Amino acid sequence: MRRFARFGCILLAAVLIPAGTADALIQIDRGIAGARIGNTRAEVRTALGSPSKTASGTNDFGPFVRYTYAGGIQVVFQGRTRVTSVRLTGRGDRTSRGVGVGSSEAAVKSGVSGITCETFGSFRTCHTGSGEPGQRITDFHISGGRVSAVVVGIVID
Repeated sequence: MRRFARFGCILLAAVLIPAGTADALIQIDRGIAGARIGNTRAEVRTALGSPSKTASGTNDFGPFVRYTYAGGIQVVFQGRTRVTSVRLTGRGDRTSRGVGVGSSEAAVKSGVSGITCETFGSFRTCHTGSGEPGQRITDFHISGGRVSAVVVGIVID
């Protein structure tokens, strides 16, 4: 149950983030496009330009800022200063081995090293890492046997 709670924290943040759009490369456990884990807001704006939408607020983990870009990219700054997760829902973005939104679960398993696939209730995920707090993970959300979203982020707790 504790393991589910750990993944739940990063997944909760990912689920609460609405979709946006921009072409990019998914870098396992590092980032998507010009948004890398640990980047500042200025670094993300330099790499990706001005977001089409900006939102801020407070969630269970504290204050956050979210940038939404064209191409299905959302960048979250939990704590408002550094990138803690990047979510992708656009189909144009892929790993160096061609895995991305729309790929089959089999393609994720064969194209991403160190992947683990599991089901939590009705939610199916294939992810890197074990979900320990502070760990970087890449999470492929699976719906109907295909990737519906990709999240690269830091497990918060």
